[in-house]
Amino acid sequence: MSTTVIDEAPFTGFHKRLALACSGGPLLDGYILSIVGTALIGMTAELNLTTADTQWIGAAALVGMFVGGALFGVLTDKIGREVMYTADLVVMAVCSILSFWAESVWIIVILRFVLGMAVAADYPIATSLLGEWLPLKQRGKLLGFQIVAWYAGSVLAYVVGYLFLTFGGNGSWRWQLASGAVLCAFFLIVRQSTAPESPRWLAQHGKAEKAAHLVEKFLHVKVTPASLIESGEESHPAQHGSLRELFRPKYRKRTIFCSGFFLCQVAVLFAMLTFGPQILASFGMPEGTWMDTLGTAIISMVFLIGCLPAMRLIDTVGRRPTIIWCFGLMIIPVLFIGIWPAMPAMLAFVMLCLYAFFCGGPNVLDWTYPNELFPTHIRATAVGFATSISRVGAALGTYLLPWSLDNLGMGPTFLYAAALTAVGFGICVWGAPETKGNTLEEAAA
Repeated sequence: MSTTVIDEAPFTGFHKRLALACSGGPLLDGYILSIVGTALIGMTAELNLTTADTQWIGAAALVGMFVGGALFGVLTDKIGREVMYTADLVVMAVCSILSFWAESVWIIVILRFVLGMAVAADYPIATSLLGEWLPLKQRGKLLGFQIVAWYAGSVLAYVVGYLFLTFGGNGSWRWQLASGAVLCAFFLIVRQSTAPESPRWLAQHGKAEKAAHLVEKFLHVKVTPASLIESGEESHPAQHGSLRELFRPKYRKRTIFCSGFFLCQVAVLFAMLTFGPQILASFGMPEGTWMDTLGTAIISMVFLIGCLPAMRLIDTVGRRPTIIWCFGLMIIPVLFIGIWPAMPAMLAFVMLCLYAFFCGGPNVLDWTYPNELFPTHIRATAVGFATSISRVGAALGTYLLPWSLDNLGMGPTFLYAAALTAVGFGICVWGAPETKGNTLEEAAA
């Protein structure tokens, strides 16, 4: 088979470095989206922010991610992973540094929008590059690890924000926003020691000899250039990277599945993480104290912990059973809260933690599935599109939840969350394929 040499290659330090380098995008996503929460404390007082200003600042990165995911996914398939692999981190670093000198709300909004575009661009770039280099046995686990990096970035942001607020006061908000540049610099250094381009992409774009050279250099295996060209993937660069192709009969079901379950998952997840203290306060926990904030932090940690067994399950039990069972189990706690909204605060906290834990399955498959289900010439396009659609869900969940809590109440709000999760469950039953044990070419066939 054409690219079996990559799928069956020994797992080496090169793969570990590449996985670390590619985790930079998700980690920075979690960090950038979370650090603004602590920065807003000082920013609100110094810049006299209104509620509308806060909403614009909060929404800017999500809107940027919606635009960036779709746009740069297509570009990554057309021009390759190498150029974008470095450029997006440079853009993130520059925007973070410029935020230090921002004096206007609209300057901050623009910088957050560009940051969101760059972060979303990194998902199709880095996960495609990673997936196209990984051996078969480690592919699911290390693609799933990328979401663990997201939660690690979020937790790191809260720690950094807390330290800045403790030792620098509210005026430290500029340093908080600029701190993302340090992470960008770190991952730029790490990326210099990893592969510059995907051999699969090179082979499909008439550069099979260069692809064979990279395979020999990084995997220490000799391979003929012709053997790296995937069957049915003749080199027609002008046709590579097309949103329209995602909705052709061959890929339509896969596109709806990947985008649909991602949207249903993150709509509830982002709302829960963003308004965790408000939700817990509604159940009786003292609002505005360390108790509701600590409770939300613990729930965030449970989201991360739930990813760990899921990373093993997708390679043992399989992708399809894991995502279907996890989505089914995710319905139970939010439905329970919807039916009994007056439950004791501690029981509600346990239900939210159960939801967070069961969410591990969809979490680790958010980028694994689109990377596996689409061939090299539209892989990044598919990842970018799924990421863009998921951010629509994130924005809707984030903005509708406080309105729903105020106007409909806790019970109906969580019943709607259960219904949306049930839609995600139905999408998985209908469309989730099994790709465990398949080479990347077989999975995408």
